[in-house]
Amino acid sequence: MLDLQRLRALHAVSVHGTVGAAAAALGYTPSAVSQQIAKLERETRTVLLERQGRGVRLTEQAEQLAATAQELLAIVERAETELEERRGLPAGRLTVAAFASAARGLLPGVLADLARRHPGLDTRLTEVDPHLSVDLVAKGAVDVAVAHDWDIAPLPAPPGVEQAVIGDDLCDLLVPAGHPFTGRESVRREDLGGERWICQPPGRVCHDWLVRTLRAAGCEPDIVHQADENPTLVALVAAGLGVALIPRLGRGPLPDGVVEVPLDPMPVRRLYALWRTGAARRPAIAETVRTLQSHWPSVSAHHTAHHTA
Repeated sequence: MLDLQRLRALHAVSVHGTVGAAAAALGYTPSAVSQQIAKLERETRTVLLERQGRGVRLTEQAEQLAATAQELLAIVERAETELEERRGLPAGRLTVAAFASAARGLLPGVLADLARRHPGLDTRLTEVDPHLSVDLVAKGAVDVAVAHDWDIAPLPAPPGVEQAVIGDDLCDLLVPAGHPFTGRESVRREDLGGERWICQPPGRVCHDWLVRTLRAAGCEPDIVHQADENPTLVALVAAGLGVALIPRLGRGPLPDGVVEVPLDPMPVRRLYALWRTGAARRPAIAETVRTLQSHWPSVSAHHTAHHTA
């Protein structure tokens, strides 16, 4: 008989693409995931992973088995949902995926609140890009995702995935001290031509929004520095190397040498919670979504206070 945990490990490798990423999502070590796959290979007498450069790829037989594993895991999820629904209390393991600034600025308080009020609930957080989180929910790799979109880049929710609004995160233009914009009450998007920009790499939501917005305003962005983490972007602005558009959530106090200047209109990204339709009745998911929404007003007010201080 096939072991469900080993099938879960194979499914995670299929979804996340690497053993290391699968291990991070499952809360295991890479060697533990590799051992699970090796045992599954012995049980099935089938080669499941093949070396490809420095990584691995699933064989055709492994892809078929991973698809079957997804079906089995969905059945198990339905059974767990029914049991939890009968008890009426959030319980069991719940995996949450969130983008970096939400993982830093929102999730710590939410997870601590859930742990305090529901000791039978075992929440596990993993940090992922919002581009990836929707697909992870749809494939059953995570239970709840916290993602975001921008006014010109809506968040797609595929069939079988539900979503609820958590709140709106405001964004500010950050410039080095002494920049000509520092003396202005606000800056229009049409005035941004000729600036040297610091932003996230292509393919990230913030990068794509910046490029689309400036082009729509008749400006071709000159992106001179790219980094994944907002603190790095802020440090580059502080060094006088360019300007950046940074959301307030998880940003923290600004260092000396960096000045906020409001854009007119002010950019806003909207945060969402996403989960699978089949698991919507699960008390753990309903309670997690409610807790995310209830924490947002105080989190948003805290970051606005940093902005006005």
